[in-house]
Formats: sequence, structure tokens, C-alpha cells
Amino acid sequence: MLIDSHCHLDRLKAAPDQQTLENILASAKARGVDYMLCVNVRQQGFESMRDKVAAFEQIFLSSGVHPLDVKEGLDVEQIRRFATDPKVVAIGETGLDYFYADDTKLLQQQCFEQQIALAVEVNKPLIVHTRDAREDTINMLKQGNADKVGGVLHCFTENWEMAKAAIDLGFYISVSGIVTFKNAGDLRTVIRKVPQDRLLVETDSPYLAPIPHRGQENQPAYVRDVAEFVAELRGERYEELAEYTSNNFFNLFKDAARLVGR
Repeated sequence: MLIDSHCHLDRLKAAPDQQTLENILASAKARGVDYMLCVNVRQQGFESMRDKVAAFEQIFLSSGVHPLDVKEGLDVEQIRRFATDPKVVAIGETGLDYFYADDTKLLQQQCFEQQIALAVEVNKPLIVHTRDAREDTINMLKQGNADKVGGVLHCFTENWEMAKAAIDLGFYISVSGIVTFKNAGDLRTVIRKVPQDRLLVETDSPYLAPIPHRGQENQPAYVRDVAEFVAELRGERYEELAEYTSNNFFNLFKDAARLVGR
């Protein structure tokens, strides 16, 4: 079994209707991808995302607002209400992005703080986006007591010091297709060091398709390519990595484990 721990199925251009989405999920299943987490990024996008994937029990959801989508702040009560949906297993995608939106630092920090507090309140882990904001991200997670619920730094591209600081807070590190890119030498060095019990794999589809699919729209089936690459990188068998990253997923997203067992 393999799990795509972070994707955006509602943003796949190749999935304008349910039948086409079924084909995409069948392609994933054929490559051993049994479950996936479809991640919310926009305040007003949750309901349409939920409705698009509602028929598929293998898809879990999150509720949150991406730092590049905060715009005018949050309706925290709405995110809290969405989080009561039985398929919602996490709060996010939230976090800080100073690479693309340095001018909105204060607003990003306010919205990140609110979503950390909400995660602790509803006892769900955080899905964190971070770029060029290493110190602030870790400090805000510490100040918000995020260690009470844990979470994941998704699509990780930062250094080992940040990865270690997150791991020490009880967080996981998720690796995407970026690790397969030719210029990802520094990232590969970091991923070799992440303990087995703290590693996840993802696509972030429809973005960042791994080699050999670069230039194509990414999809959950391609998490197999990420997992195979990472296994070879770390000197592990693919089957071993698939097993422990799947176990990690359910250890982190405990509500997902309950859904699978129902």
C-alpha cells in the first residue's frame, strides 16, 4: 500500500467530471496507491472540493487556507465548521511563504497563528507550507503549542536544521517530486537523514510532476515514482518505504485511520 499524503484533486484539469476522476483514481490504484489526502487551500473552495470527491472513500480531506490565499484574513468559524466533516483529518494547508508574498508577512502570520490555535482546539494535525520562512515557521509552531497535535511540513525544500526542529516538535517531513529534479542535491541530502518514522511521500498534484513525468500534469499515481526514487536514495527497498510511510500517515492523521476501519 502507498499513500499520496498531499494532493489537490479539485485542481486537476484532467478531472472536470466524476468519470474522469474515477479513471485517475483507478490509475493510482493500479500503481498501488490506495489512499490520498485532498488538501484545501482557499476559504471558499472547501465545499466544491468536498463535493467533487465525496463518492470516494479512499480520499481524505483537510480544511484550511494557504498563506498565498489569505488575502483579507480568515473566517475561522467557517474553517472550524468545515473541520467537523467526518472526512476532514487535518487543518491546513496553512503556513508562511515569504518567497512569493514577502509583502503580506504580517497577515500570513496572523492567519497561521489562528489556524494553529484552531488545530489545537479541534485536536487535528497541521499541514504546513513553508518557504523562505524557516525561523518564523518554527517559532510560531512552538509558540502556538503545535506539538500538542503535530503535523507535517509538506513538499519540504528547506535545510536539515529546519527539518530537525520540526521533527523535535513531533512533526513529519513530506517529500514530493522535487526530490527527483536535477538541482535537488541539497534536498536529497536532507531526505537521507529523516528518520523512517517521520517521513511521508506526496505528489502535490497537479503541480511538480516527478521525473519521468516532468512537464505533465501531476497526479496521485506518480507518488509511486517519488517513493521508488526516495527508497533508492535512502538505500531501502521500495516495499519497506511504502509500508512505513503508510503507517506514518495513519499515525499522524488518526481520524483517517478511524475512517479506514469503519
